[in-house]
Amino acid sequence: MDLTTTYMNLELPSPLVPSASPLSRDLDNILKMADAGAGAVVLWSLFEEQIEHEAHELEHYLQYGAERFAESLSYFPQPQQFHLGPEEYLEHIRRAKQAVDIPIIASLNGVSDRGWANYAEQMAEAGADAIELNVYYIPALTNVTAAQVEQVYLDILKRVRSRVTVPVAMKLSPYFSSLGHFAGRLADAGADGLVLFNRFYQPDLDIDDLQVAPTVTLSRSEDLRLPLRWIAILSGRIEASLACTTGVHTAEDAAKAILAGADVAMMCSVLLNEGIGRISAIRGGLLRIMEHTGYESVREMRGVLNQENCAEPAAFERANYVKALHSFGRTATRE
Repeated sequence: MDLTTTYMNLELPSPLVPSASPLSRDLDNILKMADAGAGAVVLWSLFEEQIEHEAHELEHYLQYGAERFAESLSYFPQPQQFHLGPEEYLEHIRRAKQAVDIPIIASLNGVSDRGWANYAEQMAEAGADAIELNVYYIPALTNVTAAQVEQVYLDILKRVRSRVTVPVAMKLSPYFSSLGHFAGRLADAGADGLVLFNRFYQPDLDIDDLQVAPTVTLSRSEDLRLPLRWIAILSGRIEASLACTTGVHTAEDAAKAILAGADVAMMCSVLLNEGIGRISAIRGGLLRIMEHTGYESVREMRGVLNQENCAEPAAFERANYVKALHSFGRTATRE
């Protein structure tokens, strides 16, 4: 069985890729990921705040948005522990590249275009095989239009793209009014890959203390359905590579992502919960699934169930929603 895949023109020995998380801060963990069968590793994000400020100036950011998604777990406990700034991050790229043979993908997280292009260029010079741009933008003002939101992403992409020759991926949220059209615009603007989807920080409310309560909720396999739908819709229709992230916890989840059209299946929550060794178990399970279904390679398997190839394309759209509701209604009546 051939597990090799191509992601953003990078040849990977496996479609299983640990996504940005605190695990990749430790070089030993990166070695363990490679040994367990990871095809590449996305390093934790270098935040825009790190680029602009020293550690002791970051308390404001830590208080209102530190735990915005899984990769920030245990990463922002105290301002003085906000370590591995820009120079250290670049050195970590160099050390990771020397330690493993699989691609190392650097990650930038922010909302403005200040400093992004400069540091993207330095990441590439340090040896990063690709760069993932994680734009964390919540348009809270009511006078910001959808077109303006999209332009923020496009401007950042174009500025970075003009400075680096390595592949560039955009990590997106699902909150766009016309995601398919926007995905095409990103691909046309130079995005080599799209990572679907980012899980934005979702605040809770503490009704006893009457405060906003920062919380982090790790993904479950059920969360795979949203990226699965959009990967199946976009597969074969845009030039950019597709990475499925959020909800990949099992070999079955990884197989579904590939069948939908993903080039890679990215994992974070399952590794935080169960350890890096889970990669090896998922790899073995994926091989068994391929043997059972008769696929000799990931390339042969990819996109078999995307919307273009699906026997019932409407299954990814409204028609299947109505069908599912009718089916649920009949089940409830019988019970």
